[in-house]
Amino acid sequence: MTLSDRREMPTVYEAAEDSRLLAETAVETVDDADFVLEVGTGSGHVAEYVAEETGARVVGSDINPEACRQARERGVPAVRGNLTDPFGADTFDWVLFNPPYLPTPPEREWDDPLEHALSGGEDGRRVIRPFLADVARVLAPGGGVLLLVSSLTDIEAVTDLAADAGLTSREVAEEAFPFERLVVLELLLDIRE
Repeated sequence: MTLSDRREMPTVYEAAEDSRLLAETAVETVDDADFVLEVGTGSGHVAEYVAEETGARVVGSDINPEACRQARERGVPAVRGNLTDPFGADTFDWVLFNPPYLPTPPEREWDDPLEHALSGGEDGRRVIRPFLADVARVLAPGGGVLLLVSSLTDIEAVTDLAADAGLTSREVAEEAFPFERLVVLELLLDIRE
């Protein structure tokens, strides 16, 4: 692949069925008094939609500087950073995340600017693990997470990771496709902790 070929390839994940499912679920959950973070905002589509439909204050974050630029062009304040690292404790009422979840064995990784936005590593949970390990830190009291996952990623394994991080899980939305089932998990701090 030549450098000019790489410049013509998209570098930011554009909204698709998974984005729509997360956005619609968030609109049913978030209200106008909430402060919301969309991690991995990509083009900013979900953050923009949630802000417009609910009146909530929504910010995005992404590790990709081009994604941050595109989100800002949509009017979404965007911070460049890895997952929840740039944010202080007890900040957000809701955190939304549509992570890269496609299981991709190392021998199947591809040389594409979108690989980081799509590939979830060998088991599909490479980015989900560190996200779940830190997300509770940025939740305000009573806050929660809406996490989109795929049956390809092993939903039960994700809920086990959430439980290990002190979060309870429940499925709040789903959509079935011939090759996978997309699910939005609502994750809340386990008050028994």
